[in-house]
Amino acid sequence: MTKRNTQQRRRAIIDLLNASGEVSVETLAGQFVTSEVTIRKDLAALETNGLLLRRYGGAVLVPQELIANPAEEKVSVRKQAIAKAAAALIRDHNRIILDSGSSTTSALLPELSSKQGLVVMTNSLSIANALRELENEPTILMTGGTWDPKSEGFQGQLAEQILRSYNFDQFFIGADGLDLSRGTTTFNELYSLSRVMAEVAREVIVMAESDKISRKIPNLELPWSVVKVLVTDDRISADDKQRIEQQGVQVICASV
Repeated sequence: MTKRNTQQRRRAIIDLLNASGEVSVETLAGQFVTSEVTIRKDLAALETNGLLLRRYGGAVLVPQELIANPAEEKVSVRKQAIAKAAAALIRDHNRIILDSGSSTTSALLPELSSKQGLVVMTNSLSIANALRELENEPTILMTGGTWDPKSEGFQGQLAEQILRSYNFDQFFIGADGLDLSRGTTTFNELYSLSRVMAEVAREVIVMAESDKISRKIPNLELPWSVVKVLVTDDRISADDKQRIEQQGVQVICASV
């Protein structure tokens, strides 16, 4: 594959994304007759250039409100602020779960370095590898199960069975969207493991930027009834914050 072909394919991906608003790795691989690994590399490169946002199994357009800012740096600052606020909820020796597939939950990892005696369960190899680099050396547990290349995490019944053999203090999860009346939403079709993670944790903590509220996504991942805390940024409107709090959820607004 020549560099020119790669550039042409990536331009075509952006054209498709502009036309439909969302693309999947599987569909793109079939359309361009190439591997899903190659498509994921394309999407990663395009995301680095601020041209799209990668999501579970594909990518979506960058929201207009982010394009208006010199985007990535601002988004990064917001995620870091949310991560710091979420980390403040974690006590030494807590047993926590970190879900795969969210850059917001990944931003939490550096904040764990000051916590002692942590036990961390995850279904993500990348999160597990990042945890290994922490000087405080948390105990790392993996769900096992069937590797899903779209989510880059382990899924399936074995993973669910392993999770149910433990109990945890807190479960940290991101979200593709926030539905004010229903709960957290996702592009991902494989969300049963996230629900099991919520079942086995005493507290479910959702980490998501306030602009996720405006996204209409059909798949309900976690209803508000199982969520204890939403950690978001201070751009959330007072009305939206109140509506979520009326669902019995504590809303923490991180200052950006």
